[in-house]
Amino acid sequence: MTFVKDKLKQIKALVFDIDGVLSMDTSPLNEDGDPVRTSNVKDGYALRNALNMGYHIAIITGGAVERVRLRYEKLGVPHIYMGVRDKVHPLNDFMEKVGVTADEVLYMGDDLIDFQIMSLVGFPCAPNDAVHEIKEISSYISHINGGEGCVRDIIEQVMRAQGTWINEKSYYWRST
Repeated sequence: MTFVKDKLKQIKALVFDIDGVLSMDTSPLNEDGDPVRTSNVKDGYALRNALNMGYHIAIITGGAVERVRLRYEKLGVPHIYMGVRDKVHPLNDFMEKVGVTADEVLYMGDDLIDFQIMSLVGFPCAPNDAVHEIKEISSYISHINGGEGCVRDIIEQVMRAQGTWINEKSYYWRST
């Protein structure tokens, strides 16, 4: 566990997939036959807290549902890459824009489309219900399934390791 905490202390940027990570991988279909994405409010809270504390956050997803973009834009996520098949190019664009190296990036993915990008970052991680191959290359596997709070779990792990989870700059902190 010391290795994990030491690695978490180096993280400056957090990148997430949508389907199976920020959204459950099982969902109803809308009238057009497209899956309806879910959104966990605790994940959303953690994203806002991390943004408020100065962490760089991006979403890189193969999906292209405008409601998803709107949800994360409302939370303040500034870097949203949608309709992506090769996730390496957006990762490189994001790192260049925010000035971080791959060693300073955490990426949470759950399926084979995430394998290549996870092999490049300093801290690959996965939700509990990720596929076997993704779990094998992960430095951390959340005990929580995708779309059910795994993003909150890993953001909290990073921020606690760096002493930024609760303080006067925290998103929810209220002075008396």
